[in-house]
Amino acid sequence: MTTTLVRDDPAGTPATARRAAVWLALLAASLPMFMATLDNLVMTGALPVIAAELHPSVEQLQWFVNAYTLAFATFMIPAATLGDRLGRRRIFLAGIVVFTLGSVAAALSGSAEALIAARALQGVGAAAILPLSLTLLADAVPDHRRPLAIGIWGGVSGLGIAIGPLVGGAVVEGVNWAAIFWLNVPVAAVAIPLVLRGLRATRGRRQRLDLPGLLLAGTGILVGVWAIVDANEAGWSSVRIIAMLAAAVVLLALFVLRQARTDHPLVPLRLYRLRSFSAANAAAFTFSLGMFGAVFLLTQFLQISQGFSPLEAGVRTLPWTAAPMLVAPLAGFLVGRIGARPLVVTGLALQTVALGWMAWGIHSDPSVYAALVPAFVLAGLGMGLTFAPLSTAVLADVAESERATASSVNSTMREIGVTLGVAVLTAVFLGAGGGFEPDTYASGLVPALAVGAATLAVATGASMFLPRHRRG
Repeated sequence: MTTTLVRDDPAGTPATARRAAVWLALLAASLPMFMATLDNLVMTGALPVIAAELHPSVEQLQWFVNAYTLAFATFMIPAATLGDRLGRRRIFLAGIVVFTLGSVAAALSGSAEALIAARALQGVGAAAILPLSLTLLADAVPDHRRPLAIGIWGGVSGLGIAIGPLVGGAVVEGVNWAAIFWLNVPVAAVAIPLVLRGLRATRGRRQRLDLPGLLLAGTGILVGVWAIVDANEAGWSSVRIIAMLAAAVVLLALFVLRQARTDHPLVPLRLYRLRSFSAANAAAFTFSLGMFGAVFLLTQFLQISQGFSPLEAGVRTLPWTAAPMLVAPLAGFLVGRIGARPLVVTGLALQTVALGWMAWGIHSDPSVYAALVPAFVLAGLGMGLTFAPLSTAVLADVAESERATASSVNSTMREIGVTLGVAVLTAVFLGAGGGFEPDTYASGLVPALAVGAATLAVATGASMFLPRHRRG
């Protein structure tokens, strides 16, 4: 049995063999992606424990998360370009190896600086995993099964992000914080043979790597996020912060100009003429900014302000984190019948209400966990309705040869949103008088959640521009 049975689906192939090939491809694409997305926020539950051992500053605490997501965001587009040129499965496997090496380095870190560097290496590996996993999966399954496959893939992706704090808390409490990184080694050992067996070696559009474009985009993102992370300490009106933000805007503008003029762009600007592609990316960016910045602060709130252990805090997020695993496959099933727009609009609206509800509950009484449970459930349902339909919408009108690029752009927008969300909502948290101690945490968390809710309202508006469902 080969994976061509899945794609070509010849009439003589037994139905059981075709189904087995589909599930093998789904497992091969999803397991490495789950590993990468899990580590996106796995440290949030372990941050208080790591802080007690490595004694980082508040800025370094943010960079434990931001170093990963920034490298993740910066290298996804070039990874997709290399995959198109050198082979998508080959670059996918290289990403798994680099990610695993970064995990080992993180587990062995003895200082905050070493851990930040290791997290950046993990992010480089993850940059080749996430976008190419969707592209390889889309190639491996028949068209009529693709929405459901992407729905399950989206559920696994959402689950990896959402249960990161739970896994981090459980491992930290049961073993030590380094074990959250050692876990990736056996997962990678299982994933590599699955990929070789279950996914085809495919290529896309072949072109040279746009190094000037990569430098402009990477440097612009780095300088901009760095400015936001440092702004509360240096002051938003300081000359250095203003200069860094201005430099970021100039660099990113030059990147867009470069993409318009070069014959081998990292991101063909014609993709943005596709309404489904543009609206999905706008919604993905604002969704990630509002929601995952809130997740970063809420997970620590349960420990610092309400006094739960890392494992107890992770368990108490289950009303939120378990829902995407159940809802996302259903959303993938429905998206082929009713289209992405009603699902995404509903999902983002539910999350907007949920964050507002959380802010109100914490403002009323920050010591009561039960008041947050209905809002957690609402947020989980909304996330489950968002992940898979957005991923489907991004690829809806894109040529097969450009799927890797389209997927990498969407993943990049999500990860930039995560990075900026952590930075911006932490800046709001600190600016409102919040601190990482029980007496002051809630006072900063409430306005940060309000900003997150407002951002999700913008995401809801952007999702309304997704095209209506077109039958056939």
